[in-house]
Amino acid sequence: MEYCELLDKADESEDPYMRMVYAATWAVSVYFGYQRAWKPFNPILGETYEMVNHQGITFISEQVSHHPPMGAAHCENAHFTYDITSKVKTKFLGNSLEIYPLGRTRVTLKKSGVMLELVPPLTKVNNLIFGRTWIDSPGEMVMTNLTTGDKVVLYFQPCGWFGAGRYEVDGYVYSAAEEPKIMVTGKWNQSMSCQPCDQEGDPLPGTVLEEIWRVAPAPPGDKYQYTNFAHKINSFDTAPKKLLPSDARLRPDRYALEKGDMSKSGYEKSRLEEQQRAEKRTREAKGEQFSPRWFNMTDEIFPTPWGDLEVYEYNGKYTEHRAAIASSSVADDTDVSSIEFNPWQYSSLSSQ
Repeated sequence: MEYCELLDKADESEDPYMRMVYAATWAVSVYFGYQRAWKPFNPILGETYEMVNHQGITFISEQVSHHPPMGAAHCENAHFTYDITSKVKTKFLGNSLEIYPLGRTRVTLKKSGVMLELVPPLTKVNNLIFGRTWIDSPGEMVMTNLTTGDKVVLYFQPCGWFGAGRYEVDGYVYSAAEEPKIMVTGKWNQSMSCQPCDQEGDPLPGTVLEEIWRVAPAPPGDKYQYTNFAHKINSFDTAPKKLLPSDARLRPDRYALEKGDMSKSGYEKSRLEEQQRAEKRTREAKGEQFSPRWFNMTDEIFPTPWGDLEVYEYNGKYTEHRAAIASSSVADDTDVSSIEFNPWQYSSLSSQ
């Protein structure tokens, strides 16, 4: 969501093909953050992340399944809604790992009412065991306008010898009749530009290549390889009032790592994972299934290029939750950092 203003521009655009350019560039913009090769924390079942103070959006995500690992998210502002169900399939190749995104990503632009669907390329983690670990995402990204049939096809160049071709992205916006309309080119770690083209894909005479997105400067020498935006959204200073106790910012292992206490971080990580296993045993003993709080599992099975996906949909309860907080006249001076991390379905386990 760092560059969600691109979706705002897509919604405001009267040109249906420029609308696709802005939306596809938004999808490309996330890849700069994917360069970070550090292993992330495994989300705890029921763990959430919420954001209400960036570009007018309201964002909620939730870990809805542990085996297989699955997350769902919903985001909305005055211009768009964004919904995703995310699951990955992996293939270990010795010194590398291929990650296949079995997800469904949909964006609805409110002004035009069009719905966009994204199919991203796979991601490959190189040099897992030997050498410097680095990440590449070779292949096609396809964004389709489900309302009109227009689409964007962008090809992410694979990294060649001595880094040749790495970061490069090229492609076209096509009409429903599969005619190229706009050429899109750039590098996912720098900027993206576009230019109208003829039916052969060549630039139209009298037009120029126009830059439409440039990556924001990253903090120099950052030991966590975060962007400035990532630092901002991980801070308690930007957390919303009455933060959910299941929020990822509150994880004691994450907080300890941020403070440089590796020993405590490892201890807290093990403790959280044991609590998760204990809750699973309790749930199985009761014959109960985990129930996500903010998303509902549907009967829909969505086909992806790499396998079928069970789809979760946003149930609207978080919108009601935030509206109730906004309308409350009771002041809340609670220190967000003092809230205990608690994603557990059974509250009796929270103190174990």
